[in-house]
Amino acid sequence: MVISAGLRMFVLMRFTLGKEERLKSKKLIGRLYEEGKVIKVFPLRMVYIQTEHTSKFPAQVGVSVPKRNFKKAVDRNRIKRLLRETYRKEKHTIYETVDKPYVFMISYLARDEWKYADLEHKMKKLLTQFITEVTQDEK
Repeated sequence: MVISAGLRMFVLMRFTLGKEERLKSKKLIGRLYEEGKVIKVFPLRMVYIQTEHTSKFPAQVGVSVPKRNFKKAVDRNRIKRLLRETYRKEKHTIYETVDKPYVFMISYLARDEWKYADLEHKMKKLLTQFITEVTQDEK
């Protein structure tokens, strides 16, 4: 059985979001909000910095939903779960193009809950904008 190169790449690629890929360090999060650059694609906002972390992954990500906009923890957790899922499915675009380690936080800005398909489209847009900014900075 012969497998094409595209299919082989799809089979070998793992769409996971492991523990090492999640942003948990309070020091890094604080530094991120002090020194970070911002990209907005409504309803998403990304704050990012280049870092020297020694993880084998080129990016660490955190997700936040403000309590001011969503009072119930159930709603906040659902949106965070959707954001992590959309990032998990699209992170391969970052991994294929970026070679330096980055840390970023993705925040949800809208006051109402968006559908998954719309969030997925906006996440793609946000990550491609991130890639274009990062590749321009490297030049």
